[in-house]
Amino acid sequence: MTPSFQSRIRAMLYGIALGDALGAPVEKLSAAQIRARYGRVTSVMTRWHKMDLPPEQRNHRVRGDGIITDDTMMTLALMDIYAETGRHLDAWDMADGMVKQIAWTPRWVPELQREAMLIDRLFYPEKWIFQRHQLSNCDPRQGGIGNMVNCGAAMYIAPIGVANAANPRAAYDEAVGFAAGHQESYGLEAAGVMAAAVAAAFVPGKTIEGVVETVLGLAKDGTRDAIAEIADVANRLRGSGAEHAEICDAFHAAIAPFSVMGDDVNHMPEKVGRLTDAYRPSRLQAIEELPLALGFCLLNQGNFRASIEDGINSGRDTDSIGVMAGAILGALHGEAVIDAADLAQLNSANRLDLMTSADAFAATASKIIAADRAAARAREEAFSLLNLA
Repeated sequence: MTPSFQSRIRAMLYGIALGDALGAPVEKLSAAQIRARYGRVTSVMTRWHKMDLPPEQRNHRVRGDGIITDDTMMTLALMDIYAETGRHLDAWDMADGMVKQIAWTPRWVPELQREAMLIDRLFYPEKWIFQRHQLSNCDPRQGGIGNMVNCGAAMYIAPIGVANAANPRAAYDEAVGFAAGHQESYGLEAAGVMAAAVAAAFVPGKTIEGVVETVLGLAKDGTRDAIAEIADVANRLRGSGAEHAEICDAFHAAIAPFSVMGDDVNHMPEKVGRLTDAYRPSRLQAIEELPLALGFCLLNQGNFRASIEDGINSGRDTDSIGVMAGAILGALHGEAVIDAADLAQLNSANRLDLMTSADAFAATASKIIAADRAAARAREEAFSLLNLA
């Protein structure tokens, strides 16, 4: 049975939170370090690898046991912006709506275990939104210029795919227009492609192979090349019997020409002044999280849980890889993928009600899409009166 629109949104939001919670305890560990410490992470009840450090050495944060990070929280914030506006978004909504969400709307922040502004938890390239728009009062379309190029916009952009369900081109365009207020270069391109992937997943009968084919038709420059390379590796290794470690090595070798960091993802005093192409604008590079997420989805032929688990066990930016795979495959499959026990733990650990949030957003997105259809009919009627040759 084809899952309903509401069912797909429920599963998408669940997939985002699940991938986030599974990946958070091992974020920034390499695949080899995860294997050595955990074997294979398969449970949201995993203990954070930093949890035994003094609070000041983990920035007074907690993770593990289902706790989500900023990936899910900013996704929920974007959903709230749609609820407030009731329409499609652009860079002015980043300058207005997202600034209010991150800097002026108190909420429970699970990692901090207290009510706070979301900006208190955000990484520097996401705090940039506040710096550029409220403090610098820039042209909203130029907000992303000068930011550290990373996956920060792509990690929360999935709701734009929903507002443009089954219309990947429109999702790509809206995501780029909105996220231009946050990111630039290949970080902005990844946001467009991620939104397009989610929109494509809503097409009835679409497979993960079809989703990847669709985004390859939209992606540009290094982002397209990175996805194509990873897809080739995934297709070659699918069904080969290769071990996860071997697959990770092959994927990381394929992404290396497009993402220079490798396993060296931690910022430290020794890196001050070091020359690097990481995080700089480039038409040749790509964030690695989205290509890797798509690669693991292809490798597992769209299997929801296996794709997320393979992704987060590949190391590095584990939570964002899990979020992207979870969002795409949740939208593809619908709520049949939801595990009731995991959903309960996610809600309890984070003081959330994910299904209520998903249903409210489904109602908002349905109204936006209905308005689009009415506008399209009006355009057709207008064109019919033009007597075009």
